[in-house]
Amino acid sequence: MTDIRALTADDHAHWLPLWQAYLVFYEATLPAEVTQTTWQRLLDPAEPVHGALAFDAGGQAVGLAHWLFHRSTWTVGEVCYLNDLYVDASQRGQGLGRRLIEHVAADATAKGSPKVYWLTHETNLTAQRLYNGVAERTGFIQYRKPLAP
Repeated sequence: MTDIRALTADDHAHWLPLWQAYLVFYEATLPAEVTQTTWQRLLDPAEPVHGALAFDAGGQAVGLAHWLFHRSTWTVGEVCYLNDLYVDASQRGQGLGRRLIEHVAADATAKGSPKVYWLTHETNLTAQRLYNGVAERTGFIQYRKPLAP
């Protein structure tokens, strides 16, 4: 059985390999400054960003979740965006992704958020099978316009 708990300052060595594997999975590269800033934000209680790690029975980190709260023009309470969800390939198909989503949903509920939402890539069919069983697919399509710094 895995244990899911909030990130602590001592977790960097557990978190970083999962974060890097997540980026590899999505064929993404980020500057070291972004990774460092993300880590600092995850630990800062003044930030709206939160993180959790899942550990297997042997104490190995095998999954992560990052989420944040933000205002919405459609609700009074802040909504919860599940920004990142990753489960090590060796642990997939065992319910850990579902448990991480439930962990985030429990935090969102405790903070009075009316919903949790997230995105996934259209090619991530394995994740979509899980997501279709735990949430409503809204049909919205995301657009991005990169801006120059």
